[in-house]
Amino acid sequence: MTNPSTSAYGRCMTEPPPIIVIGASEGGVEALSILVANLPSDLDAAVFLVLHIGAHQSRLPSLLTERGPLPARHPDDGDPIRPGHIYVAPPDHHLVLEPGRIRLTRGPRENWARPAVDPLFRSAAAVYGEGVIGVILTGGLNDGTAGLHAVAQHGGTTVVQDPDSAVNSGMPRSALRHVAVDHCVPLSEIAALLTLLVAKSRTTVEADRITALPARREDMTADYKLDRPVAVTCPDCGGALRRSETGTLKQYECHIGHVYTADVMVAAQFSALEWSLTAALRALSERGELCRQMARDAREGKDEPAALRWDAAEAEAKERAIVMRRLIEEDWLHVGESESRNRSSG
Repeated sequence: MTNPSTSAYGRCMTEPPPIIVIGASEGGVEALSILVANLPSDLDAAVFLVLHIGAHQSRLPSLLTERGPLPARHPDDGDPIRPGHIYVAPPDHHLVLEPGRIRLTRGPRENWARPAVDPLFRSAAAVYGEGVIGVILTGGLNDGTAGLHAVAQHGGTTVVQDPDSAVNSGMPRSALRHVAVDHCVPLSEIAALLTLLVAKSRTTVEADRITALPARREDMTADYKLDRPVAVTCPDCGGALRRSETGTLKQYECHIGHVYTADVMVAAQFSALEWSLTAALRALSERGELCRQMARDAREGKDEPAALRWDAAEAEAKERAIVMRRLIEEDWLHVGESESRNRSSG
């Protein structure tokens, strides 16, 4: 008969395994491969990974299983949490944690990503508190910073890859700038550090903490409606945004639940702007072609005055298309990205 005091962890409900949550983006496949290759086969912790893969198919679980001693896989919604396993966020789904179980959701993108790092870190911190070890690896911009801040606020341990050892130092530098990080070490030392932290972990999580579900951003409250929206709209849905602060990190969130840091917001706005300019260039090119055809038809019909008007309209469309193309092709100032590159090269 099953012991009623035993949870999905296979141990006492008040003694869940240590939870390791890891976030990465650009350069993350190589970094994760190196990290898991150096983890011990008897690691007494459950490991959760988010890599920015969007909706694209991913072979990351099989790759990590080949590289290291721990089995890795995409979990199913509702799977129990077991130590000694690596759970990889599947394409186009946020991976979040509940007491003893894994949840998958297609909730709103955060920091322009799904899966995103912040939902995993935030949910882990809310449920497992001091039993969480949060790790930020290589990647651009700053997804994971707010989540790592939540880990720190709930008493968990924070680890950041030394930016000098990262393919893209944006995410590590952002975390170091906004969070009082416990450990900042080169990639080659992270596995040994995690092994040590897990071995030292003797924290008992209170029963009332692990029976409470984590707060989710999609559970909007009346406080949102009372906030004065900023004069910026959401690049995803066009909704009004409110500005908030997580520690020193500024974020923007719409009523749907899309969340952006300021750096990601700038990048998302530029993408929307580039799409609009490209659409305008296409419309001008099509207008010019239509005018050319109409001028030809007018000449075939011996209507030279009309043909000249169509010629003028074609010339106007081509002239304005040149201006539009110049706007698209010229370099734009990317503040967050250039800052990241400058710091990594300096």
